[in-house]
This record gives sequence, C-alpha cells and structure tokens, in this order.
Amino acid sequence: MIRLGLTGSIATGKSTTAHLFAEEGAPVHDADAAVHAIYDQEGIGPVSTLIPSALKDGTIDRKALKAALQANPQLLPRLEAIVHPLVHTRETDAATRAEREGHDVMVFDIPLLFETGGQARMDKTIVTYCAPQIQRLRLMERPGMTDETARMLMDRQMPQAEKRARADFEISTDHGLDAARADVRRILKECREGLL
Repeated sequence: MIRLGLTGSIATGKSTTAHLFAEEGAPVHDADAAVHAIYDQEGIGPVSTLIPSALKDGTIDRKALKAALQANPQLLPRLEAIVHPLVHTRETDAATRAEREGHDVMVFDIPLLFETGGQARMDKTIVTYCAPQIQRLRLMERPGMTDETARMLMDRQMPQAEKRARADFEISTDHGLDAARADVRRILKECREGLL
C-alpha cells in the first residue's frame, strides 16, 4: 500500500483536499483528529502528569493546555515527546487496517509533515498551496482570528515555497474544487500505475 503524506500551510486547503481524496475512495488518517482523540483517551494520564492544570472533568482541556504552553513554552517539546509517539501508533494502526481492507493507497493528513520529519514514514508527499493573499483572506475569515495570531501561525510554519520544493506532488487550491479534484484523481492514477 502506498502511503501519501498530505500537508500544506495553514489556510491553503489541506483539509478540503483530504476530503477529496476520501471521496475518491482513499482512506484518510487525520493527525489533528488523532491528537484530539488522544487528549480524550490514552493521553490523559501522561499529559495531565506533565501539565496538571490541563486536566478538567477527567479529560484534557485544550484551552487550559494552550494557556499553560503560552505561560511556559519550554513545556512544548516535552508535550510533543508524549503526543507524537501516540499519534504514530494510531497512524500505524490505521495503515494496518486499511491494508487489511485491501486499499492500495492511503492518505495521511499531517499539518507539520516536513517540520516534524514525517515525510520519512511516507512513500510520496503532496502539498497544497495557494497565493499568499488568498491564504491570508482565508485565515482572517476564521472565528476570533487577529492580525497578530495570523502572523504568528504563518511564521511558525515552513514557507510554502520550501514545502512545494520538497513535495513529490503539488495541488493548487486557487482554482476551485473541480481543479483540485482533477489533481487528486491524477495523483491517485499516477500512484496506482506505479504499483503495476
């Protein structure tokens, strides 16, 4: 089974593109969704041991966790050391299930794929991109988004140009869903033909 790592800077259409892959029958593993589930399940114990203030009503409260990390940024690498291996376990389990079900291609939606070295676990990588002005417009449409938060979010990520240079495939999200869907179908076709 071919493992496709899907990434893209914030507000470049990565999640929408993941849905397009799912519509074409490729199973998708969402790393963000896995993190949310971990905070409600197997991560409760280790995360609350590291950051006790994050535990609320028997689960990890994301707002309290964010506040603790803002107050003490040195906690972030220690939190990542807990969460990343748990995400990888869920990723492996999802891939095993997909292979058992007979899928030939699976997509792994990983926001910080290149930043965290996740491309090493993939056979091919895909990056979504759009014009910077479109990215900014999309970002500012999000609830509660400020100029300062938008700048901070964009500064934390690898520049779009660098991600595009590293990826095996690119999908522009500037031209609407039909164009992106055509790219998704082309990528799946190329990958499947590579298996023959």
